[in-house]
Formats: sequence, structure tokens, C-alpha cells
Amino acid sequence: MRRVEVEFAPGVRIPFMNRDSALEELQSIAERGTRLPLVIYGPEGCGKTALLRQSMTLLEEYGYRVVLFDMMAGDVRKALSYTPDLQSVIHEALSLLPSPLDAASRLVLTVVRLLVSRLRGERIAVLVDEGFQAVGLERVESFAKSLLDLIEYPPGEYERIVVLVASSEGLSRERLARHAWVEARWLWNMSRGGFRALYGRLPGPKPGFEQAWRVTGGNPRLLARLYMLGWSVEGLRRWIVAVKSLDELVAGLGASDRRLLREALADPDVLASPEAVGLRRLLVERNLVSYIPSIRGREVWLDEPPAERDEELGVGRLYAWQAPVYRDVLASLLSG
Repeated sequence: MRRVEVEFAPGVRIPFMNRDSALEELQSIAERGTRLPLVIYGPEGCGKTALLRQSMTLLEEYGYRVVLFDMMAGDVRKALSYTPDLQSVIHEALSLLPSPLDAASRLVLTVVRLLVSRLRGERIAVLVDEGFQAVGLERVESFAKSLLDLIEYPPGEYERIVVLVASSEGLSRERLARHAWVEARWLWNMSRGGFRALYGRLPGPKPGFEQAWRVTGGNPRLLARLYMLGWSVEGLRRWIVAVKSLDELVAGLGASDRRLLREALADPDVLASPEAVGLRRLLVERNLVSYIPSIRGREVWLDEPPAERDEELGVGRLYAWQAPVYRDVLASLLSG
């Protein structure tokens, strides 16, 4: 299949690479469609957006008419990418929306309902990037149910439909687990081999690979930030403290949560304990820690799963630090 180019950093574009297992699974999905909306959970910056963009190309090669919603784009028109011959339908759908837009979910549902009603007998694919973060936690369940209703009770006949939703926030998982409205799959940071290949593509002088791996744990967005900061690990740490307000987070912890945090720095599975519920929520909300299924098989993981345990990278059996640098920053703040 044709590999899309991804803007890795300003002035640096790199072809989509690695994720071969995920692409094989997406090819299988293209051949059968989705019975339920497929939700892809994964760490912030692990490559879900790039995977959706590559999926758009893959699905178009399978004869799908595709619309991709980038829900964090801000501007409605910038949020949409679509198969070129859908332009008139997209414009018609946008004309039906209120201005200003009152709900992110309305954008997706209005466009998709019109697509399904107009494209009778066609293959249709709907890709939503950060959909749950955009609609808000209180509307996650109703949004997921509405997507399922479009599959089960469409306003028009379709040959086959694929609905993919990517999410880096983890709180929606608990709400959706109450129902059987979606199928959840997980995506982790890049494998060591794939990350090495990406690292090798970056221009200019750079430090040794092991340092980049140890800091980012294979997270491509953090690698991009490290590259833009001139490979300054200390600069990356300061940037993380600022954008995630980690100094404020640590300062607001009570004695019990500070103790639990110290323990979780060494073993993130501490966060699975009942006494860690409050701390766990704080860390998940800020995309510092993720729940990871203990099952490491292909029926759960869209691509190569993390190791069963990896002390160096902060991976446990049920919880993992999204990147080692987050753990390092919090350790420094706790001791400071």
C-alpha cells in the first residue's frame, strides 16, 4: 500500500513506518467492516493520529469513501479530511451545522448521517481522532451509542462500514466498559526496532540511540519534541513540567498520595490498589499513566504490545508510565 508522509517536526516529513501488525489487522477490518465502533486506546503521542491517516489511505485502496475527523483541530473545516469526491456531501453537511458549533459530537454525527443517506450501497469509513476528549467525559457514552446506532440502524443502506475512534485519554474506558457498545483495542509506543528506524531517519547530529529510547520509551511525539529542543533532555523535562503543570500536581498531593506516588515510580501496578484510586485518576487525567490489559495477545493489542513487565521503561502488568521521562520528572519533583 502507499505509505503516507507524516510531519514529524517543522521541516521534517517522514513516511509512515513500522506498525506492520496494525496494518495487517486494519486490512482484515477493511475486508469485513466493523460490527461495533472500534476504539483504539494508547498513550498520548504514540502514533494514533499517524495510524489513522495511514488507515485512510489503506481504506481508500479497498474502495471505501473515507472521512477523517481531527477533533482537536479547532476550526471545523480544518478538522475534516475526506475522499475528494465527497466534497459536495461534506459541504452540504457543514451547512446544516449551527454556528458556532455547540457540540463536537454534532459535527461527526451530522456528517456521517448525511454520508450514509447519500452514498447508498457504498463502502463508508469514519475515522475519529481524539473523539472522546473532544466530546467530554459526560457525553462519551451517548456519543459511542450514537456511533453504534449509525452502524446498526443507518439512515440508508451501505455495503460495508468501518468506524474507528482513537483516544489517548483513559477515563472514558471505565464508562464504556459498562456497556457492549464498542470494541476496544490498544496501541502502545513504538517497538524498539521501529523506533530505531524512525530515529535513524532524523537529520543532523544526534546523541546515541539508547538515550533517546531511555527517555521516550519509543514515544514518537516526545522524540519529536526532544529533536526540536536540540536533544536537550533537561529542556524536555522542563517543557513537560510546564505543559502538564506537574509542579502544581505534586505540590497538591497529600502525604498518603506522595507515598503512593513514590511506590508507583518503581512499580506502576501499585496504582491498581483501592487506596490509589484518587492518585490514579490524577495521573490518568494528565496522560502520565495508562491502564494496559494484562492480556498481551493480538485479540487485544492492535500492534506489538509492551513487555509483561519492564522496570527500565516503567511498564507493569496492569499500568504503565506513558513514557519514562514522566516518571523521572515526578521523581525529581518529589525529592526537590
